[in-house]
Amino acid sequence: MGKSIANLGFLVVVGMILTQCANRGTTTGGDKDETPPVIIKSTPENFSINFDANEIKIQFDEYVKLSNLQKQLIISPPMNIEPEIVPVGTASKVITIKLFDTLQPNTTYAFNFGESIADNNEGNLFPYYKYVFSTGNYIDSLSVSGIVSDALNKDVDERVAVLLYEVDSSFHDSILYKQKPKYIAVTDSASGFSLENIKKGSYLLAALKEENPNYTYQQKTDKIAYRKQFITVPSDTAYELKLFKESIDYSFKRARQASQNKIAFGYEGDGESMLINIISDVPDGFSSVITKEIEKDTLNYWYRPTLKADSLVFEVIREQSIDTAVVKIKEFESDSLVFKSLSSTLKLKDSYVISASTPLKNIDESKVRVMDKDSVFIKPKMVLNSIINSVVLDFDKTEKNSYDIQLLPGALTDFYGVANDTLNYKASTKLQSDYGNVRINISNGVYPLIVQITNDKGEVIESSLELNPSPIDFQDVSPGIYFLRAVFDTNQNGDYDTGNYLSKTQPERVSYASEPIEVRAGWDTIEEFVLAD
Repeated sequence: MGKSIANLGFLVVVGMILTQCANRGTTTGGDKDETPPVIIKSTPENFSINFDANEIKIQFDEYVKLSNLQKQLIISPPMNIEPEIVPVGTASKVITIKLFDTLQPNTTYAFNFGESIADNNEGNLFPYYKYVFSTGNYIDSLSVSGIVSDALNKDVDERVAVLLYEVDSSFHDSILYKQKPKYIAVTDSASGFSLENIKKGSYLLAALKEENPNYTYQQKTDKIAYRKQFITVPSDTAYELKLFKESIDYSFKRARQASQNKIAFGYEGDGESMLINIISDVPDGFSSVITKEIEKDTLNYWYRPTLKADSLVFEVIREQSIDTAVVKIKEFESDSLVFKSLSSTLKLKDSYVISASTPLKNIDESKVRVMDKDSVFIKPKMVLNSIINSVVLDFDKTEKNSYDIQLLPGALTDFYGVANDTLNYKASTKLQSDYGNVRINISNGVYPLIVQITNDKGEVIESSLELNPSPIDFQDVSPGIYFLRAVFDTNQNGDYDTGNYLSKTQPERVSYASEPIEVRAGWDTIEEFVLAD
């Protein structure tokens, strides 16, 4: 009996020990590894001089992976033949860089990996690692720093490329369009930049926000910033670059037959003032009219009567530019006359706009009726906007009202003599208390000024050209959060003018209020807008 009890006690003790051991041995994963990988060695060594290798190996203490390398890696100066860097898509303890380009003599190169290197298990970053070498007998150590802002918009694009072009015997103004820069860096999260490992000299300082990064300027797609005066390195100046989108240079692109009696002339840039003349023989009584296609860089040339020809020849003129266009002609369907209302909910100051698919020629106001919800007829004033091919109706409106707009047959007649059938539209207004009013008092203004209210996308909600100091009132503003912007209209043309690199003009100065404004329904808001000196 005693022996059995002893055995039982022994088993209980052993069971407790085993249970405690099991508890201690339960897998919990341990503490999370938050240590970034460590470089054991580089071959050739980082910051080598008299570099002549064609392969670089960087060895880590654990497996690493490369991510988003194409976006993160910055090589300065850029190489014409891109190096091969592995691993790609797999993990390795060694990053290998294979060089294929001919290296420039006496030049310091820097490979800045950004945030592309991380350990394979936990993703711990090895941030902003830079491998540097020189093909000469010393490492260039000078730097240039500063900040990039946007000339027009409140917010600045991310990862703007900042460029230095060496001003030597081969330098020319169009170098930005054709060659990669001598040195390159990318802006950080605060839009600051630092170009490092630069040699002494004179440079053009510029910046690009590219749609397709290759470090050469494409006017159609890229934003640009530049410093008009060359900079000298070394320098202790912190530079500011203002990024802007150039207006695209005018060019005629092509002409094509779009319908039976319509030729579409496509262009880039400011082409709305193009003159289009037909050179082909035309019969007596031939007539034509030109309209602008909304939201497209296209002028439509409409003509009558239909011409029996295999092709038509046109002359396209804008200032000193003259182009000849040959358009092949074939049987097409004719355009039908279709109308579309461009507005339905109106503010009291708004006009009612109806667009047409073919050029409008005549308006008969006697066949247009506007009636409010109390069946009171209101006589409208009508204007034909031939450029955008729309008819604009203005009539007296009151708040919280609805309007029936009727155009009887023959109210509108197009270029081909086709008239409308009966058209019925509806429009309405809200209560004035659904909107807010904003008064803006300007300090430090230099006139003329274009004062604007914009949304968070930079779209203009309200705008006013001010010639003299006085309070600016914007009425019937929809409730929301907005930003105040002032454009210093230096050339006094009433528009914001952007810059141009080749003509060495900077964009017009723009100033934002330091804080957004809130417009509340039924409220009158007074804002003090102090412009920066």
